Amino acid sequence: MASMDAATQNMIQNLKEKTGKTLEQWVKIALASKLAKHGEIVNFLKKDHGLTHGYANLVVHTAMQSDSSASEGDDLIAAQYAGAKAELRPIYDALMTAVQKFGSDVEVAPKKAYVSLRRSKQFAIVQPSTASRVDVGLNLKGAATTARLEASGSFNAMVSHRVRVSKKDEVDKELIGWLKKAYEAA
Repeated sequence: MASMDAATQNMIQNLKEKTGKTLEQWVKIALASKLAKHGEIVNFLKKDHGLTHGYANLVVHTAMQSDSSASEGDDLIAAQYAGAKAELRPIYDALMTAVQKFGSDVEVAPKKAYVSLRRSKQFAIVQPSTASRVDVGLNLKGAATTARLEASGSFNAMVSHRVRVSKKDEVDKELIGWLKKAYEAA
């Protein structure tokens, strides 16, 4: 899996090309806003300056000199794949390796029970649902279901489809193709 440090470094390198300003310039804008809360500054940068959530979050963390979210995120992921679900971690790692190749704008946002994958909006989630299965939720509105690509149903209202993965080798070309299609639509 590409490290978060490498992903962050890619974002920093691409920031000027994508937004016209360097990280240092964005930090000055964030600090000049006089807003105090993380979420307020993120929303300000997104609404008033058109930054994506990932870039706005990077700027705010840098401005607040806070890298705690990365360690908290790592802790959340470790907790998801602890105990009876520990054997599922290679599935997660294989998914993240594939997704990080889509582009530097992929945001990996760990939550308590799952990991949200975002671009300008969420395109997928990865959730260790049982001790023997990881569910990959995909936003593929309008895509036909198959035996493997099923409607999300009651799994999660934030996604349209779900793929059940019980072995690392099921992170194959087909699944990665669906993830890439969801990413491109986000």
